[in-house]
Amino acid sequence: MKIPTTLKHKPVVVSDNYEQVDGRYARNTDAKGLSLGLAQWNDRGKVDISAKVWRYTGEKWSRQSEELPLHRVLDLSILICRSMAHFREAYRYEHLYDPQEPIIDRVGLQGDAMTVAVCTDNDKINEDIKLFNQALSDDDELIGERLRALSRILKDMGY
Repeated sequence: MKIPTTLKHKPVVVSDNYEQVDGRYARNTDAKGLSLGLAQWNDRGKVDISAKVWRYTGEKWSRQSEELPLHRVLDLSILICRSMAHFREAYRYEHLYDPQEPIIDRVGLQGDAMTVAVCTDNDKINEDIKLFNQALSDDDELIGERLRALSRILKDMGY
């Protein structure tokens, strides 16, 4: 399905027909395309680019379509990778994390650090972390395939 080019987000690079490869939702998803383009929040004289997931309800383009600045997309990727690394060793802890040290990592960015931590404010964290760990394990093949592709591309780019 072709994504629209007449809305506020102006696509420059697109992945049409994303519904064919949307993980476990492939061929049964409302996420119809991905794009990188000019952000809808741009003001005069200021140009930001963003990533957008285009969702289609079957009748119209959904207001639930998500648009994120590129650095946030990468920050989410960092969060995913550090979480996956944690859960590979989490079996060592009774509750899949150390309640005395819930911080998984601090990733240096822009002169500070992004904290990656287990959310101990969640009053059902001991239940939810088990469900999260199982879902992460169930999706290991899907996520791993994408991480391997990303790794190859990053290496080709010199990173």
